[in-house]
Amino acid sequence: MRKVIAAVLVGLGSFLLVAALTVVLWGGDAVKKTPLDTDSVTNLSGTADKLNPASGDVESLQVKAASVTKADAELSDDDVVVFVNTTCLVIDEGDTPQCVDESDDRLVSASSDVFATDRRTAEAVNDPQYVPPSAEEKSGLVNKWPFDAEKKDYTYWDGMLGEAVDATYDGTETLEGLETYKYHVLVEEESAEVVEGIDGVYSQDKFIWIDPTTGSIVNQTQHEVRELEDGSPLLDMQLAFTDEQVEANVADAKDNGRSLDLLTKTLPLIGFIGGAIALLAGLFLFLRGRRDTTA
Repeated sequence: MRKVIAAVLVGLGSFLLVAALTVVLWGGDAVKKTPLDTDSVTNLSGTADKLNPASGDVESLQVKAASVTKADAELSDDDVVVFVNTTCLVIDEGDTPQCVDESDDRLVSASSDVFATDRRTAEAVNDPQYVPPSAEEKSGLVNKWPFDAEKKDYTYWDGMLGEAVDATYDGTETLEGLETYKYHVLVEEESAEVVEGIDGVYSQDKFIWIDPTTGSIVNQTQHEVRELEDGSPLLDMQLAFTDEQVEANVADAKDNGRSLDLLTKTLPLIGFIGGAIALLAGLFLFLRGRRDTTA
C-alpha cells in the first residue's frame, strides 16, 4: 500500500512540476493575446468650436463621440485579429442618440474602418488575407498597446495624417486604484485633408493612459484643431473619456489583470510548490519502504 501511495505522489508531483514549467515557458504567450470576442463601445464627451458653413460663424458646441469596435472572429486567426470600427461625433443636446444619419444637423462627423492587428504585439497588419483591398494601410499601434507595455516610446496610428506618430512615455499615474502608464501624442500644424477634398492644417495634443498588464486604453484626452490653409478655423475640439467610461475601463483592466496573474503566476507557483511537496513525500515513502524491507 505504501508503494502505491508513493508512486501516486511521485507521479502527481512530477505532473505538477512539468505543468508549472510549461505554463512559465509557454503559457504566458498563449494567454496574452487580444481576444477574438471584443465588442466594445467607448464614450467621449467635450466641447467643440465648429465653423457653421451656412452663416460663416464659429459656434461653440457641446459634443459627444462614440467609438464602436468589434472583432471579426471569422476573419481572425491565432495570430491576427480583424476589427470593424465605427465612430460618430454628434452635437450633444441632451437627448441626442449615440449617432444620427447624414441628414441630421446634429451630426458632426461619422466614419467606419476595417483594420487588423497582431494579437501579441498589437501592431497593425496589412496582409490582404485579413483586410479588404480598399482598407487604408496602417502602421504602429492602432487601438491598444501590447501586453506588458513598457516605459518607452511607441508609434501610434493617426488617421488624419495617414501615418504613425510618436507616442512618448510620460510617466505613471494611478486611476481609481490602477497604476497606468501615460503616453503623449503631439502633432503640431501638419498638412492634412481636414475635410473630405479640402486640404488644411491639423494639430493634435493627446494623452493616453494604458493599463501596462493588458495594454488596454483606460483613459484618453485630446485637443484637436483643424484649420484651412489660410488659417481660417474649421474645428477646435476637446474630448475626453467620460467618467463612467474610465470607471468601466479600470474595472475591466483589474479583472483581466487578475485573470492573467492567476494563469501566469498563481497557478505555476501552486504547481511548483505542490509538485515539490508531492514529489518529496513520494520519494520519502518509497525510501522509507525500502529501508523497512531491508531491515
